[in-house]
Amino acid sequence: MSFLPRRSASLIILFALSGAPLLSGAQTYPSRPVTMVVPYPPGGTADILARTVGQKLSEKLGQPVVVENKAGAGTAIGTRYVAEAAPDGYTLLLGTVSSHAINPAMSQVGYDPVRDFAAVASLGSIPFVLVARPDAPYQTLPDLIAAAKKQPGSISYASAGPGTSNHLAGEMLAGAAGIKLLHVPYRGSAPALGDVLAGHVPLMFDLQTTSAPYVRQGKLKALAVTGAQRSALLPNVPTAAESGLPGYEVSAWFALFAPAKVPRPVQKRLSDDLAAVLAAPDMVQKLRELGAEPDARSPAEFTSYVRSEAEKYEKVVKDAGLSR
Repeated sequence: MSFLPRRSASLIILFALSGAPLLSGAQTYPSRPVTMVVPYPPGGTADILARTVGQKLSEKLGQPVVVENKAGAGTAIGTRYVAEAAPDGYTLLLGTVSSHAINPAMSQVGYDPVRDFAAVASLGSIPFVLVARPDAPYQTLPDLIAAAKKQPGSISYASAGPGTSNHLAGEMLAGAAGIKLLHVPYRGSAPALGDVLAGHVPLMFDLQTTSAPYVRQGKLKALAVTGAQRSALLPNVPTAAESGLPGYEVSAWFALFAPAKVPRPVQKRLSDDLAAVLAAPDMVQKLRELGAEPDARSPAEFTSYVRSEAEKYEKVVKDAGLSR
């Protein structure tokens, strides 16, 4: 009978007690299908992005990536489900600015957007464009701000509903410009935009992907885009910062998250594979078709960004009196 040297035996015990990747199963990941939870109904931008990325990721992993829609409670149901899932890399979340910044600021969601998740990769962001009906009496964002200062609370803007990103884009604008706007909530972006097109509401912050065709057709006019840079879809439209609101930036961002205690090797495998997927020319083209701007931040950098976004929207909600 042979025995391991005492030092080798001690090292094996130490690895076992520390949960080291050698004995955690991480070295064989993935050995079965991976589920990507989307906290939205099928058919929207997040769902399309998840299915597009999931298909390419499955080719890298050598296992199916199954997209599962778990909508409800403003993304809280699906997001909480992943936060509570086994941290083994087999349950991932397509998270957004709503799930990880806005909703935790608006209500008790049952999870912490930073502490309960491990960022895997940023998939991209889609800025908004502030659109107005063609007969609106303002041609630029400074025109709108001047008009709102003369008639506080009389200029309305549509949104997809209370607490949505385009609602808070309006609240942020009002706070930054020192004006008061009238919020008109709808049940979704489509009916809100429909009423702007019909002339019932003068303004809306809409995803540039949706509104850019109407702007080009002359059915809407664009006052400003909300990204840090001008949009490739609307290159002649200035940013809000260029229009006199430095620091104003609002985007609908999308990222992949795992439960917080996912093994580091699994997180790195996913992050590396997704980096390769997102850098592929066909994926870059698909993201651009969706109006998304690629984001090459590392998981650590994106975690810091999520923290800053959560703090930003906490302040917006507090300043606007939108209590939990």
